Amino acid sequence: MKFTGKKLASATLIGMLSIPAFSAEFITIGTGGVTGTYYPTGGAICRLVNQYKKDTKIRCSVESTGGSVYNVNTIKNQELDFGIVQSDIVYQASKGEGAFQGAAVPKLKSVMAIYPELLTLVTRKDAKINSLMDVKGKRINLGNPGSGNEATALALFEESGIKKSDLKFAGALKASEMPDALRDNKIDGYFYMVGHPTANIKDASTSVNVKITPIEGANVDSLIKKYPYFAKANVPGGLYTGNDEAIPTFGVKAVLVTSDDVSVNAVYTVVKAILENFDEFKQLHPAYSEITKESLLEGLSAPLHEGAKKYFQEAGLLQ
Repeated sequence: MKFTGKKLASATLIGMLSIPAFSAEFITIGTGGVTGTYYPTGGAICRLVNQYKKDTKIRCSVESTGGSVYNVNTIKNQELDFGIVQSDIVYQASKGEGAFQGAAVPKLKSVMAIYPELLTLVTRKDAKINSLMDVKGKRINLGNPGSGNEATALALFEESGIKKSDLKFAGALKASEMPDALRDNKIDGYFYMVGHPTANIKDASTSVNVKITPIEGANVDSLIKKYPYFAKANVPGGLYTGNDEAIPTFGVKAVLVTSDDVSVNAVYTVVKAILENFDEFKQLHPAYSEITKESLLEGLSAPLHEGAKKYFQEAGLLQ
């Protein structure tokens, strides 16, 4: 496996601790902003993998990144070994569409689908944004460049006949910056593709009166028909202050992906660590409460890596 400078530094440090650097394999998982769900998910996976590091000689670390598109590109460039990516972005990268128009990533492979993510429109109640079309003339954060968040919001805009120029301000803040911008009245709302509940929206809802705005209608129906990796879902009620009712929207799956360049042993070890500690894994974040071992294989937009396939077959989950 190719070592990045960071990995080489890690290997040097471990060598200083009298552990031969050549005996260890270092893997890094790209995630997203620290207040989202990707970052703790990467941490949860690494925690389970590192329980076995004395036996497997595999060390796992997590890195906060710009999100889905960024993670795919860095995996492609062998700067990351794994990444958590929206299933729609995985599909686009595999097919050379959307954010990857004409630049398919054939080496991109699925490891497992983890949990559902929902496109969530978080708005200030005083902005009076009661539907998607009400974003016109408002200050809306779409997501930082290179994020699946931005890509999905723009796909929804295109299907709905909304242009970025229709907004008073189209923001490109990182996920971690959005709650403060909403609280400080620098934006009227933000889109966030995320698993629920999330600390990000909890933080926003405790400091300003927020409304989770419904995303529904014929535009959503046609978007789902066009892109089958999308599906309708509800943001559950009672998760965030002032939002007691379930709110309709749509979403994707958060998928752990890797590359053909990553060893079968490393991918096998990651899947095994999660599956053999599945009940413990489900306790690590509320977004995992409804997942099953079977659902880990649902919503994959790229072929399974051979290491993942090997363990899922051994576990009787894949023929």
